[in-house]
Amino acid sequence: MKIYTKTGDGGLTKLGSGVTVRKDHKLVEAYGTVDELSSVLGLAVSDLSEPDVADDLLWVQRKLFVVGSILAGGSGEVTIEDLGFLEAAIDRLSSRLPPLHDFILPAGTRCAAFLHVARSVCRRAERRVSSVDQGMDPGAENVLPLLNRLSDYLFCSARYVNYQEGVFEPLARGDEEVEN
Repeated sequence: MKIYTKTGDGGLTKLGSGVTVRKDHKLVEAYGTVDELSSVLGLAVSDLSEPDVADDLLWVQRKLFVVGSILAGGSGEVTIEDLGFLEAAIDRLSSRLPPLHDFILPAGTRCAAFLHVARSVCRRAERRVSSVDQGMDPGAENVLPLLNRLSDYLFCSARYVNYQEGVFEPLARGDEEVEN
C-alpha cells in the first residue's frame, strides 16, 4: 500500500465520517493541532530521563490519538477516569516541587523547554477544539477538560524536570530565579 493517495492535492480531505472538507476546516485544524501536540510530546520524551513522566506522556500520546479520532469523526471516548489520571499525576508532581509564588519563564533544561512548548501547543489545541466543541458527539464532552488538565500537567512536568536536574527557573519579572 502506498503512503500517498494524492486525494489531498486539491486542498481537500475526508473526515472519519466520510464527509469531505477543506484542509483549513476547523475540525482539521483541531485534530491537526492535537497531532502536533503528540509529536512535540514525542520530542520531549526522547530527551527525558524521568521514567514516571515518560510513562505519563506515553499514556497522554495514546489518549491524544483517541482525541484526534473523535475530532475526525471516528470513534473513541475521553472519560472522567482519564481526567482523574491527569489530576492524580499533577498532584503527584506538585507534591514533589517547591511552592511557586510568582510567574516563571518557560526555560530550563532542554527537556523542560520541550515540555513548555508542548504546553503552549496544548493551549492552542484547546482553543481549536473549543471552536468546534458545539457539534461534537456526547462521547467528546471530556475532550476540552482533558486538554485543560493536560496543559496544567505539562507545566508541572516541566517544573519537575528542572527540579530533578537542579536547574533554576527564571521569574517573569526581574532577574530573580526560583531556586529548586
